[in-house]
Amino acid sequence: MSDTETPEYKFVTYETLDDGMIARIMLNRVDARNAQNRGMLVELDDAFLRAEADDTVRVVIFGGNGTMFSSGHDIGTALSREEFMPGPNQHPSRRINGGTRQGTENLMLQEWHYYFQNTLRWRNLRKITIAQVHGPVLAAGLMLAWACDLIVAAEGTVFADVVGTRLGMCGIEYFAHPWEFGARKTKELMLTSDSITAEECHSLGMISKIFPADELSERTVEFARRICKIPTMAALLIKESVNQTMDNQGFYNSLNACFTMHELNHAHWAVVHDDGMPAAKVGEDIPDWKGTKIKPAQRDTVEAPVS
Repeated sequence: MSDTETPEYKFVTYETLDDGMIARIMLNRVDARNAQNRGMLVELDDAFLRAEADDTVRVVIFGGNGTMFSSGHDIGTALSREEFMPGPNQHPSRRINGGTRQGTENLMLQEWHYYFQNTLRWRNLRKITIAQVHGPVLAAGLMLAWACDLIVAAEGTVFADVVGTRLGMCGIEYFAHPWEFGARKTKELMLTSDSITAEECHSLGMISKIFPADELSERTVEFARRICKIPTMAALLIKESVNQTMDNQGFYNSLNACFTMHELNHAHWAVVHDDGMPAAKVGEDIPDWKGTKIKPAQRDTVEAPVS
C-alpha cells in the first residue's frame, strides 16, 4: 500500500499511499506516548508543509503509533529538558523566535510560534486532513486533532484536557474547546478534568467516524480514498467556506484572545513562585493528583478520580 517511506524524521513518520494521493503522517515517539517535544513539533510542521507542497497529495491522514494518539505536551522527560536548556542538545528553535528573550516574553513568543501559530497553520492547510486517533487523547493532543478537518476514532477512545486540575492552567494554547464541546460542557470538563467518550463526541459533531481499533488504519484509508474522488478545487473551497464561516463567527479572534489569557495564566504562576515556575505546583497550589486516574464525565455523579 505504501508508495514511499522517508526515514529522515526522528519523531514522526511520513509516507504516501495510492500513487501519492494520500499522505500519512504518524507521531512516532511510542516510548513517551507521543508526548510532544519541540523536535517532534518542528518535524510535524515540516511534514505537513511537505504534504501541502506536493500537488499529487489530496488528503493527509494524521495519527500516532503505539498505544495512544498523543498524551499532550512533553513537560518532564529528559529529552524535553535537554531540548529546552542551553547545551549541546538544545533544540535550535530555542535560540530563535523569542527563545533568547527574558521573562514572560520568552515563553509567550515560544508558545505563540510552536504551539499556537503552527496549529493554526495546520488548521488552514491547503489539503483535506483527517485525524486518526486512538487511546486517551489528552490536553495538547486535542490541539493536534482539532487542527484537522475530520476526526475518526477507534472504539474506546476518550478525550480530556487535564491542565486545569493538574497544572492550574485555563486550558491549552489553541483553545477550541467551546467550538468542539459546547460552552457548558467545556466548563465542566475543564473544571473537573473528566473525560468524554468518542461516542459523545460523535453526537456533538466533533468526530465523523468510529471504527473498531484493529480496523482503524485500514478504514481511515478507505475514508480518505472516498474524499480523494472529490475535485481538489471543490474540496479546498468546501474547507475554506466552513473555516471562513467559523472565523466570521469569531473563531479566530476567540483563539487569539484565549491564547493571551493562557499566557497571563503562565505569568501569574511565574510571579507566585520564587523559582519562576510558570504553572501550579502539585501539593503546593493544587491537590496531589499523581496516581489518580482520569474518570469519565457522568451526569449522575460528582466524585473525584480515585487511584
